Amino acid sequence: MTTHTDGTAPYADAIQAPGTDESVWEAWAGWDGLPEFPLPPRGRVVVVAAHPDDEVLGLGGTLARLADAGHRLTVVSVTDGEGSHPHSRVLSPEELVRVRAEETRTALGRLGAGDAGIVRLHVPDSGVHRHEEEVRRALVPLCAGADLVAAPWTGDVHSDHEAAGRAGRAAAREAGARFAEYPVWMWHWARPDDPRVPWDRAARLTLPAGIQARKRHAVDAFASQIRPLGPGPEEAAVLPPEELAHHLRPREVVFL
Repeated sequence: MTTHTDGTAPYADAIQAPGTDESVWEAWAGWDGLPEFPLPPRGRVVVVAAHPDDEVLGLGGTLARLADAGHRLTVVSVTDGEGSHPHSRVLSPEELVRVRAEETRTALGRLGAGDAGIVRLHVPDSGVHRHEEEVRRALVPLCAGADLVAAPWTGDVHSDHEAAGRAGRAAAREAGARFAEYPVWMWHWARPDDPRVPWDRAARLTLPAGIQARKRHAVDAFASQIRPLGPGPEEAAVLPPEELAHHLRPREVVFL
């Protein structure tokens, strides 16, 4: 929980609190010290997402690079993202499931990864920690034979992301697959050189201008998340422009 110096707690958690401006991240001198992450030259890659859009926000440019190189891609949506607007009067949870599935397929197509397999585990949104073992068991056969498995960072300060990351790491280990974690919300609550972040395990993935443009186009597919569903605070965008800026850089980051 985020607290004021007087002990009050105006924000439920670090994600709800005001975040770090992207200009602060862009001015960080530490980018040059991150080694380049070597992508596998061929084979199959599995990307686990806690919610539909995490895979594009965190690794969309990398997915485009992998697709261009001819890799076989599998995207695993652990939840259907039905809880993004719990009090919406515009879209019901059932409608959000359908909308977010369509947005994911559109986004992958815009990345050039339209042939990617999509596996949905239908775990309740905001409840992944209660189904972590179930998720691990579902992921093990999907990770078998993969050249790389990527999942949300286990320190992302979002319970769904962290549980999906733990399940992905355990499944990759059991399957004998190389594993990497990608942050999503970290860019919001952390700051450059933040001691809570394992910078010693961080690596960057450089995105050429064309790949970066495709990622931006793919992110635009998630209209239910980046634009208000309607008037009223319950319909507000989950990812306003200042948040999206963290995910539209010429680089992505993973932890090894």
